[in-house]
Parts: sequence; C-alpha cells; structure tokens
Amino acid sequence: MAAVERRSGRPTLEEVAARAGVGRGTVSRVINGSPKVSPRTRAAVEEAVAALGYVPNRAARALAANRTDAVALVIPEPETRLFSEPYFSDIIRGVCSELADTDLQLLLTLVRDARERQRLGQYLSAHRVDGVLLVSVHADDPLPDLLERIEMPAVLAGRRDARESVAHVDSDNVGGARAAVAHLLGRGRRAVATITGPLDMYAAQCRLRGYREGLRDAGRPVDEALIAHADFTEEGGRRAMRRLLAARPALDAVFAASDVMAAGARRVLREHGRSVPGNVALVGFDDSPVARHTDPPLTSVRQPTEEMGRAMARLLLERIAGGRGERAQLILPTELVVRQSS
Repeated sequence: MAAVERRSGRPTLEEVAARAGVGRGTVSRVINGSPKVSPRTRAAVEEAVAALGYVPNRAARALAANRTDAVALVIPEPETRLFSEPYFSDIIRGVCSELADTDLQLLLTLVRDARERQRLGQYLSAHRVDGVLLVSVHADDPLPDLLERIEMPAVLAGRRDARESVAHVDSDNVGGARAAVAHLLGRGRRAVATITGPLDMYAAQCRLRGYREGLRDAGRPVDEALIAHADFTEEGGRRAMRRLLAARPALDAVFAASDVMAAGARRVLREHGRSVPGNVALVGFDDSPVARHTDPPLTSVRQPTEEMGRAMARLLLERIAGGRGERAQLILPTELVVRQSS
C-alpha cells in the first residue's frame, strides 16, 4: 500500500484512496455498496476507512444521488389537535419506528392556514425532501394533487374519496362502524345515535355509512335526528351530544366516530344525569388511551394506528426507491374492543 502523509482535520476520500492504493472512484464505489469491486480491493478500502476514521459526507452523497435524505410528515391541522388526539402521536410513533434504521431525517410540518399551505407547496415543489407522508386528509386539500403533479413520492393516511389516486394506507372505517352498531343493537338498545367526524373527511363519511348500514342490516330505520355532526374534537363531541339529547331525549345508545368525541359526550351525559351504560350505552372509535381511561372504560373500535404509520413509511420507502407499480392502497382491519361502557 502507498504511504500517505496524514493531515490534521477530517480525513478525505483522497487520503483513503492513497492509503488503499486505489483510485478515488473505487473508494466511492466501495462506500456506496457497488458490487463492481473485487473482494481484495474492497477489503483494502475498508481497512483504510477504519484506519483513518473516515466518515462519508452524507450531504455530498445525497447531492450526487439527487437526494435530500429527508422526508416530510405533513399534518394539516392546528397544534391543539396534534397534541390532544392520540391518533396523531400513534401515527408519528409508527413512522419513526419504521424509519429508525434508515438514514432519513423526518421533518414534522403542521399546515394551519392557506399561507402555510402555499409556503409548503413551494418548499415541496423545490424537491427539498425525498417524499411526503400526509396525515388527516380533507376532501378539498390541494396537497395530494400537487404531490402528483411534481411527481413527489407520497403516501396518505386515509383517502380523499373512494377513487383516491395517491398511494394510501387506511383502516376499515365502514366495517368498524357497522360492528359498533351491531354490538349496541345486540345489547338491546333501540335508539342508537351517532356523532360523526367532519364530513369533508372520507374517514368520517365511511364511519357514518357504516352506522347507516348497521341499522339497515338489522332492519331498523335511520332516524336523521339521531345523527349529529362534529369535528373529531372533545368540544365537538360535547356540542353534538347536547343536540342529540335535545332532539331525542329517549336515546339509549351513542356511537361516536372517535374516542375523543366519546369522552366529550360522556361528560354531557353525566351533566344530564344519564348513567353509562345504564341509561345510555357508549361506543367510540380508535381504541386510544382515552378509551381505557374513561369512566367507565370505553368500548371502542380499534384501528391499528401505529401499524398504519409503519405501513405508510414502508410504502414511502419503496416509492422513493422507484417501486411505483400500480396504485398502492392498503386497508387495515378494525376490531371492536368491548368494555364496560356498553
């Protein structure tokens, strides 16, 4: 091997090449895992790397590969929802666990208004990240169309509608809601109400559809006065529960389209002297920690939220690597978890 005079400071690619007795390009191929290097040469380069303590310049490598080594996790919601609803923390946990063994940086981005959306659009159009994970998708959100237009690898949590063209991971919202209603009817409840999420979100539409189908499966008519629209927040659940009690005081069951809204409904029922489950049976959706800490513990439809985050990250990594194929869509099953509230 050729001797090399060691300079102070960070070792360079040229110094590794000189110590290994090879060219700079050969060192680069070894570092980048190219198979076009003999075992003997690879061993010499690896010995030189170890001896000099050489650390590859990730920024330079990313630039050469037209990569940023970063992905964005975009949540178009205010921070009050991000920190108050377990759904978001579970998604983030799943994404982080899947990316933990990669070199990718995760950039968490909240989009709270039109100005921030425009600024994010400019940032993404400049391809400052390698891919995007978009959570909490609303029907009128322009970001999915932008991501398709600029050919940015992207995966959504949920869908804008049944014809969603962007890769996505979702849960069986219709089936979960239908199971919740069947459970309540099976317990002898006759006036089953529902509190919906915001109907500009396909997940909320599907849970409402599952509620309607559950009633029709049992030969029960749908009473529109037993349907109250809300927004997936605790305060929204409280307001909706007050409207339901005013419209149908004799209701004896409520299916809330999220655990957080169910917690708000539970508070209003208590204020009105209605016991749970004695007077009113209550079921939520998500099976979040909220369900286990409600008094009494809340029956809830479990959606595998953390697994959704992991699946989104896996799918995005495949698409960043060039694995496009046909439209990617994954629907994960839900499960009714029965507790004392019903």
